[in-house]
Amino acid sequence: MRFDTGFLLLACAAFASPIQAHEVDESYSIARRFAQYVAQYPGIAWPAILPQTGQQILPDRVHKTMGERDLLIDIFRPAKARSRGVGIVLVHGGAWRSGARSHFHPLANLLAQRGYTVFIPQYRLSPEAPYPAGAQDIHDAMIWAQDHAKDYGIRPDRIALGGASSGGQLASLVAYGDGMFGAGGHPHALIDMDGVLDFTTPDALKYENAAGAGSSASKWLGGSYEQSPDRWREASAASHVGPQSPPTLIISSGNPRFTAGKDKVLAELARHKIPAQWYAFPKAPHDIWFFDPYLTTTADRIAAFLQSLPQR
Repeated sequence: MRFDTGFLLLACAAFASPIQAHEVDESYSIARRFAQYVAQYPGIAWPAILPQTGQQILPDRVHKTMGERDLLIDIFRPAKARSRGVGIVLVHGGAWRSGARSHFHPLANLLAQRGYTVFIPQYRLSPEAPYPAGAQDIHDAMIWAQDHAKDYGIRPDRIALGGASSGGQLASLVAYGDGMFGAGGHPHALIDMDGVLDFTTPDALKYENAAGAGSSASKWLGGSYEQSPDRWREASAASHVGPQSPPTLIISSGNPRFTAGKDKVLAELARHKIPAQWYAFPKAPHDIWFFDPYLTTTADRIAAFLQSLPQR
């Protein structure tokens, strides 16, 4: 993944009141990934967002304010709730340094059409703030969604947390690291799409630590594995699985590097008798949440898993 020339600096001069500037990395885009994949995956298709009559898309609500810095959240509401009052918070990916809420709009639209209310929060990325800032923001977004659940016709105790790639890693850490980032925010379920679950496995270190302190994970975690081994272990969701961990669905593109640590997680969940499912595409691009036919299958798997969970 390469960067655009330099970083884009969000300017605030045009606004009547000052807004805190922060760096934005726009190197990760659906367009670039499609160009990368189109020859490799015959039949891959760019998604279209086609809302049903009665659906609502509510962009740019504020879910957290820090001084003059607002973090925003997009909300997709179903035309008719068919999901027993279940909501889902989805965390976008982008190697902890890039990505955007809009990357999850196609999946959020499909999940809304299956009856779910979907929240897609903005969070601080590594160019703006290193670990644990982004994880803290995701935890706080869960709290916000639970606090506002009744406004959107869902139950606060039935909000799942999911994410893709680095967003899956973040979602898993917040879900399993109950209490690490503050009280409350416990999710109804976890959906991890190609998110690393254990940074300390040989497979994860081979890729996430390959460039040492220059890797995306190292820049987010404040140093390479050799420099900060305790932090790499702390940020590994697999280290925190316990009897209170939520039911879990892990979806893999088929490349094991992106779900490193899943065997340990599934074994621990089984030991605690916590429902868990694992699904792997036989061959798919990493970004299964971007393109059909993988996108629709992913939405169907998530909906079926959430529907399989017992009502409380």
